[in-house]
Amino acid sequence: MSGNSETKVRSVVHAEPADSDTKRTRNALAPWATGAIIAAVIIMIAASMLRASWMPPAIPMPHIGPPWEIAQKLSTRDLVLAIWFAGALGGGGVVAALVALRRGESLPIRTLVVTGLLALVILTVLPPVGSTDAIDYAVYGQIAALGHSPYVMVPAQYRALTHAAGVPGGWEHIPSVYGPLATFEQFIAAKLSGSSLARTVFWLKLVNAFAFAGVALAADRLLRNDPTARARAHVLWTANPLLLWNLVAAGHIDLVAAAVGLAGLLIADRWVAGPPLRRALLAGLCVGAAIDIKANYALFLLALCWAFRRNIRELLMSVVGALLFLVPSYAASGMASIKAPVSRAADVTGYGFYGFYGPFLHHVGLNLKYAAIVAACLLIPVAWLTITRLPAGNREGQAVRAALALGLTWLLLWPDQFAWYSVMIICVLVFYPATRIDWLAISWLTALTIADMPGRGLHPTVRLGSLPHELQKQFLQHLAPLVMLVTAIALVVWCFNGRWRAPTPSSGIPVSAPQQSSS
Repeated sequence: MSGNSETKVRSVVHAEPADSDTKRTRNALAPWATGAIIAAVIIMIAASMLRASWMPPAIPMPHIGPPWEIAQKLSTRDLVLAIWFAGALGGGGVVAALVALRRGESLPIRTLVVTGLLALVILTVLPPVGSTDAIDYAVYGQIAALGHSPYVMVPAQYRALTHAAGVPGGWEHIPSVYGPLATFEQFIAAKLSGSSLARTVFWLKLVNAFAFAGVALAADRLLRNDPTARARAHVLWTANPLLLWNLVAAGHIDLVAAAVGLAGLLIADRWVAGPPLRRALLAGLCVGAAIDIKANYALFLLALCWAFRRNIRELLMSVVGALLFLVPSYAASGMASIKAPVSRAADVTGYGFYGFYGPFLHHVGLNLKYAAIVAACLLIPVAWLTITRLPAGNREGQAVRAALALGLTWLLLWPDQFAWYSVMIICVLVFYPATRIDWLAISWLTALTIADMPGRGLHPTVRLGSLPHELQKQFLQHLAPLVMLVTAIALVVWCFNGRWRAPTPSSGIPVSAPQQSSS
């Protein structure tokens, strides 16, 4: 993917002081970043191979794989501590690599790309870790394959009907909250797998792998004329251990929605040539498909509307494209496919920085459900502030920029969030110039990744011991929400003062002055 025979990419660099200590420090940063990223990836692969030692529920493996796992039992406590270390190492490695690029250091980008792609292949053929969501997807697919609606029948009913082993307990009484296109994917995976949940998960993870590789390839090709931007894209995406863990190892369907939606944004922003109206229609179709997988990607449709706001014909054509995909899909699936996600949307189950105030709210007789009301009041003014003050990108179109602004606002303010939701902003950040938003995104992602480790479904009081459990509790309830609060405040502050540039030297990617709002 490097596009030339060089194995290293050198950033555009400003004149630097000739201080020997500074030079030694900067020369050491790139190797440290590379080593940290590779080490984090290796630990995550090892933990995935040893899933049976620490991650419930046990999933019966097919006699002939994939997926495969190592049945050897090791210490759950030691593995979980290693996973936490990998999360911190991965986040630190990505930050160090980005800083190295901005300082003008050489990164062995081909090594990082190969590391990311090898990890992608290996994690795809291993069972899901870090979350039980992928197994829930498989159950919904099996329900559909039996001729029932996953928007009506719940996993507990499926388990009672089939006596299947490996059905997670967290969502056993909750119908599918995913769109009809997601259900269709899950149905096809179940049909290809028979009654095996493990094999169904493998097919779903294989689709995820193609989506991940597709974004990496698009970044590599579309940014080929700017070596620094290309290197940054691979650090943020292809070799990012946090994304590999949350999206590939865990198998979250958000990855497919993000890849399809990103295609629509890039088409709208003229990365793909074509007549304007046809391009707007195709962009709308792609974004409509993303919404048909997960409803929160309606933010991408709003981004298209913002990008086309000065051309009513293109705006209408993009909306028509989305509706051409969504209306028939939901009409065929019935009202249950709308009622299930709507009823679930009212629940606040994620972390959000509002959890930082949980004890106070409980003390005054309130609960975190009021956080949704507060967030709803903040979303519109902060979204408007962000979308009108965020710097312009390096293309004429504004869809990527608008999607980043809206996605950031939603991610930082809405209380129901998980680490893998960040794919919505990371996928567009790859095609946006380097600014301080990089630090917001990676800080947020690192904090939530570690807070969610070792994964949903694990009983830490029983399997980790008192000290690791207390550390996990403190990080989840205090440190992670504090990081999220700081990132939200930083976004608003930078919107007002316009200091989007990082204090390190420029990466060589042009960032225009903040755009003013226009009607």
